[in-house]
Amino acid sequence: MVNDPVSDLLVRLQNASRVGKTAISLPYSQMKMAIAEVLAKEGYVGGADKKNYSLVIPLVYKSGQPVITGVKRISKPSRRMYMGVRDVHPVKRGHGLLVLSTPKGVMTGAQARQERVGGEALFEIW
Repeated sequence: MVNDPVSDLLVRLQNASRVGKTAISLPYSQMKMAIAEVLAKEGYVGGADKKNYSLVIPLVYKSGQPVITGVKRISKPSRRMYMGVRDVHPVKRGHGLLVLSTPKGVMTGAQARQERVGGEALFEIW
C-alpha cells in the first residue's frame, strides 16, 4: 500500500519518462485524475483515461526527449505546506509549473493567481 498517492504518481511519471515508456498505469482516484487533467492541459502528459479501476496516462516527448525532466514534491503527508495568493511565484523562471490544491479545485500557480485563491502547494514540475 502506498502512503502518499500523489508522490507515487509523480515518481512513476518521472521514472517512466526517463526510461522512454509510452504510458503509465496506476490505481484510480479523483485527486490523481484532477492532477493528470491539469498536467494534460499544460502539455506535460497526453491526457488521462479511466479504465476499470486504473488510470492510464500517456507520456509526451518532444524530439525524442521527455517533456518531464524533474519533479519536486512540496507538501507531504508529514508536513503540509500552504501558500497564499501572494506566495505563488513562477517555477524555474517560468519554465516550470506549480500545482496547487485550492478550494476551487486542483490548478496551476498562474490560474490560482488569476482566481485570487491560495491553497496547498502539491508539487513543482519542469
